[in-house]
Amino acid sequence: MKKTLIFMSLAFLAGACNVSSDKKAGTGERTNPFLTEYTTPYGVPPFDEIRLEDYKPAILQGIEEQKKEIEAIVNNTAAPDFENTIVALDQSGRLLSNVNTVFGGQNSANTSDEMQALSKELSPILSAHRDDISLNPQLFARVKAVYDKRGELNLDKEQAKLLEETYKDFERGGANLPEDKQQKLRELNSEIAMLQLTFGQNMLKETNAFKLVIDNEADLSGLPANLISTAADDAKAASEEGKWVFTLQNPSIMPFLQFSDKRELREKIFKGYIMRGNNNNENDNKEVVKKLVKARLEKAKLMGYPDYAAFVLETNMAKNAANVYKLLNEVWEPALVKAKEELADLQAMMNKEGVSGELKGWDWRYYNEKVMKARYDIDENAVRPYLQLEKVREGLFYTANKLYGITFTELTDIPKPHPDAVAFECKDGDGTLLGVLYMDYFPRSNKRGGAWCGGYRQQSYKDGKRVPPIVTIVCNFTKPAAGQPALLSIDEASTMFHEFGHGLHSLFRDVHYYGVARVPRDFVELPSQVMEHWVLEPEVMKVYAKHYQTGEAMPAELVKKIEESSKYGQGFATAEYVQASILDMDYHVLTEIPTDFDIVKFEDASMNRLHALSQIPPRYRTTYFNHTMGGGYTAGYYAYMWAEVLDADAFEAYKEAGNIFDQATAKRFREYILTPGCIDDAMDMYVKFRGKEPDTTPLLKNRGLK
Repeated sequence: MKKTLIFMSLAFLAGACNVSSDKKAGTGERTNPFLTEYTTPYGVPPFDEIRLEDYKPAILQGIEEQKKEIEAIVNNTAAPDFENTIVALDQSGRLLSNVNTVFGGQNSANTSDEMQALSKELSPILSAHRDDISLNPQLFARVKAVYDKRGELNLDKEQAKLLEETYKDFERGGANLPEDKQQKLRELNSEIAMLQLTFGQNMLKETNAFKLVIDNEADLSGLPANLISTAADDAKAASEEGKWVFTLQNPSIMPFLQFSDKRELREKIFKGYIMRGNNNNENDNKEVVKKLVKARLEKAKLMGYPDYAAFVLETNMAKNAANVYKLLNEVWEPALVKAKEELADLQAMMNKEGVSGELKGWDWRYYNEKVMKARYDIDENAVRPYLQLEKVREGLFYTANKLYGITFTELTDIPKPHPDAVAFECKDGDGTLLGVLYMDYFPRSNKRGGAWCGGYRQQSYKDGKRVPPIVTIVCNFTKPAAGQPALLSIDEASTMFHEFGHGLHSLFRDVHYYGVARVPRDFVELPSQVMEHWVLEPEVMKVYAKHYQTGEAMPAELVKKIEESSKYGQGFATAEYVQASILDMDYHVLTEIPTDFDIVKFEDASMNRLHALSQIPPRYRTTYFNHTMGGGYTAGYYAYMWAEVLDADAFEAYKEAGNIFDQATAKRFREYILTPGCIDDAMDMYVKFRGKEPDTTPLLKNRGLK
């Protein structure tokens, strides 16, 4: 299955905020919806009642409530034990968490200048609060007292893991540092949080600032009709009626680069894309990156690590930078060979069409499309009519039902994070409620790019009963023109399956403590990436790949062409991904920051060491590499490739069983991968599912690199 690797990671989030007029009973005073029990269906946030001004007081009250909860733990006169210290800490801060998930979602999926200003105001307050907990000596003393007698406590596996993770979090949070170094750590944590926030806000502004406005219809040559219609709608929304507007959002720029016959316009929009955050203006990210890399290194050394990657990777499956580079280099060498073969093909096609000179970055997708058409007789515009968004979603739900017996039912009378979102009730095979799933598909100027899965409520337990999660999937798919259906590309269909895999991970999780819910960064992409393998399976395609006008199934001949062509272009796709992964690592294995640190020169040197092709920039260049500079995947962008080793090997288990819906295999995957959080070492969980450790052979074969 072709891997686009454009996904954004598990982050918090999606949300919106609308105006409310509800009042306290008998008074003219309005109630802050965060400060009362939600009375909505399924206990979802009351999005239609939330205002911007609700966030700050609710967050401040949440901080105060958690402070009191921490004080109660510290001042407990009873000897510290698992329940009165470890569990009490794990359960603290629920109000703050509830508000932050909605606040984070709003800032990601429906932001505004006012929301971004508020997030900057709150960032140092929240950073200080986190440090007040992790650097509280009395609290750590109680945690350590429980940890030191762990062998005597007769804890079950989940309890033992919570204790281990809690103690580790304090150690990694600086609890063992002397007081002067703890103060420095506080300053660095606050600085890093603010720099990461600033980086992301600058990137969004840079993305929105560029618009390619076309006023001559002849300049639309080669572009598909649906893209032209959407560009006309975007022009109208931008008060440019009668013109066409193309943006740096992926559903706009990528098909433009793929189909536009106007080379000079492809160059213009391509350069706009790769220069984001590097335009020497108020949104320039070069200085932000310099300060951020320096602050991260300083934090790592303060904590006793040689570099920031060592600090991050200690808790990941990879364990150290050497293992990350080993994997990336193993994939890079065949990827570069394949990319050079593809470059020769594209150069020949360009010359054949009478265009002289060297093929450039803005030419790659355009001539790749032409080579694909000539070699495989396949045109993406012939595929899209068979990939109506709602039908692809049916394919998702069908796959999940066949594997796990679960069902999805649309909910219409329920608050939604945005008017564009749709909601579904998810039930297990026995009718038990697993959770609520939101899906939000299309780009907005106040929505960050990419695709991600987050949540408004994490699965938990209360009074001995499972509290189901509220999950959200947010995408940026090609928006249809007014009155037209949303038709996806194969890559977009794959993205939907990918994010749905993250959603299943959240819906199936069944743990008793928040502290054992998270899994290592390089394991978290396994549930998402394995779902991509079902996208092109004939039994799944017969469910969703139907023409939006006639209802006819995608012709077998077209399906075959898609399969045959799926490995072409993997040199490009793999190279740009590996380049970004190595760039991320190169920044974070630095042990010293030169006084004349130049971000552009550093990136160039990193790519030159790889002998990277000039026509293929890293998937994310430094100044818009939000995965690493915005946090989340710092020294961790390699995780998609690491997890692909796992997912390619995992899907082999279904093939070996002779059935892509083999119930026994799916049951093991749910039991050992999707349900238990991190109560075991990640590789141990994988081995329990698979019966062995994976190797890279299936990955290389899937990508056509072996």
